[in-house]
Amino acid sequence: GCGGEEAAPVAAPPPVMVVRVEGHRIEDRLEATGQLVARSQAAVAAQVGGQVTAMPRDEGSAAGENDIVIEIDPERRQLEAQSARAMLVQAEAQAAEAQREVVRMQKLHAQGVAADAKLDQVRTALSSATSARDAAKAQAGMAERSLHDSSVRAPFAGFVARRYVSEGEFVQPGQKLFDLVALDPIEVEFTLPERDSSRVVMGQPVAVRVAPFPDQVFPAEVTVIAPTIDPTTRTLRVKARMTNSDGRLRPGLFARADLGVAVREGVAMIPEEAVLQRSDGAVAYRVVGGTRAERRAIKLGVIRDGRIEVSEGLAIGDQVVVRGQDQLVDGAAVSLRDGKGAPAGSDVSAPAGKTVAAEHARP
Repeated sequence: GCGGEEAAPVAAPPPVMVVRVEGHRIEDRLEATGQLVARSQAAVAAQVGGQVTAMPRDEGSAAGENDIVIEIDPERRQLEAQSARAMLVQAEAQAAEAQREVVRMQKLHAQGVAADAKLDQVRTALSSATSARDAAKAQAGMAERSLHDSSVRAPFAGFVARRYVSEGEFVQPGQKLFDLVALDPIEVEFTLPERDSSRVVMGQPVAVRVAPFPDQVFPAEVTVIAPTIDPTTRTLRVKARMTNSDGRLRPGLFARADLGVAVREGVAMIPEEAVLQRSDGAVAYRVVGGTRAERRAIKLGVIRDGRIEVSEGLAIGDQVVVRGQDQLVDGAAVSLRDGKGAPAGSDVSAPAGKTVAAEHARP
């Protein structure tokens, strides 16, 4: 008989092994790296010009608040202030004399003895004398300020970290004279990734370690939490303050900050073999309807005992492919298999012995 061509057999969907995304309890130890910074640090500049005549505090020496560190010819400023005060006294005397003359002329004018022009003349003289007195008062104030500024003082208690001028040198207003730094208390500045930004609070204790003293832990307390996340690094800036009465800790030292353990409940985790690294990032295949694979871009977190956290892209209870996903494409039909390769139903769970025990570990 005449028979037609046989129909090509339909290819069976590729077999894949799947597990369900499970929720776990995770204990994270929050650690960060940063550096020690001075709580107060200033570059002190000259307010007046002149010759440096004395330097009571040298580099590396301690200076209390308002202690004189550098003097810029205070004797000259003292003479200028004395001259300004004398001119002010003279101007005040002239203004007082002009006031008395106005009073006298007003009486004569009321008696009809003095003319209007004469009264206007003394009033004008009084106005001029008053203006001269006010100008002399301002000049005296500026001279007093210059005298005060000629003795450059420490704005706060600290150490002279660096000196930029020498005795005998002529300086100009605005020229940097020295750096002042306060070492007690001192601060450690570090950053946390945005996922941990909610786990730090004001007053939280911090254990700090530095390289020069590897076996010692320095207690600190969180005092500054930046109000915003850095949009470039996606990190949160944090500062913690610690005592440094012996001055052993110095700004610029590399530091490790330990903020203790944070517990997270219901963290979605999948086996590491379920994750594929692609050019656009990490992906996994979720089974939809028991027959179709869906490609999902995922965001990963911590790793625990062969499982990895999925913070975005999958939810607890989803079925995710852990074997056979290498050749899958988005929307491909699949057939489910269990751990022995036998056909599996839709109620797939993780293989026994694959749960995650809570433990202290770094993120």
